[in-house]
Amino acid sequence: MAKKKVDEREQARQERVSETVSKTDQFFRENKKTIYGILIALLIIGLAIVGYYKLVYQPKAKEAARQMYPAEANFRSGEFDLALNGDGNVLGFSQIIDDFGAKGGRDVYFYAGLCEYNLGNYQQAIDYLKKYKSDEAITKARALACMGDAYSGLENYKEALRCYDQAIAVDDNFSNIFNATYMLKAGVVCEQLGDNAKALSYYKAIKDKYPQSMEGYDIDKYISRIESQQ
Repeated sequence: MAKKKVDEREQARQERVSETVSKTDQFFRENKKTIYGILIALLIIGLAIVGYYKLVYQPKAKEAARQMYPAEANFRSGEFDLALNGDGNVLGFSQIIDDFGAKGGRDVYFYAGLCEYNLGNYQQAIDYLKKYKSDEAITKARALACMGDAYSGLENYKEALRCYDQAIAVDDNFSNIFNATYMLKAGVVCEQLGDNAKALSYYKAIKDKYPQSMEGYDIDKYISRIESQQ
């Protein structure tokens, strides 16, 4: 009796499999042209993507990278206008962005922003730096701090403080001595905003966390100045 039930279940299973295969085969036969059309379209799209990458994107990325070398060299030499705008013989960062976008690498926006800042063009610096994205903590924090400097140049101290706080939060640990610089700038901005208590908290954080930094050596005078006013 038990064997008969097992045989019946197996037969029912085979019938369901057979029915499924039959329906699949029927569906394929009825929609063969549509299925082939979709497969061909996907193949064409795939070939177009590969072709674009190899024939358009890669050559442009290579040319953008080649143009970045002289621009970076000019930047390191302190030739910020030349690094940003070029001279007719070599491209500057702004022209590389116009011609190639981010194909020169994400750093192109970082360099362009720093150039604009050093040339006193604070809003343009902010616009470029907002487009800079990085997974590397030090450069990400530096870009945020540079945005803070640009906002300070525009006397928008609330936005400057927000940027400095974000820079500090990117990598807030004792080994990152750059944070002492960002904390000092945040404290100075707080004084501009009339919030001496908050400024004092930044200065004391420098004294506690980064006493060996350049900012740490002079931080007592900032602390004393505020405490003398209380």
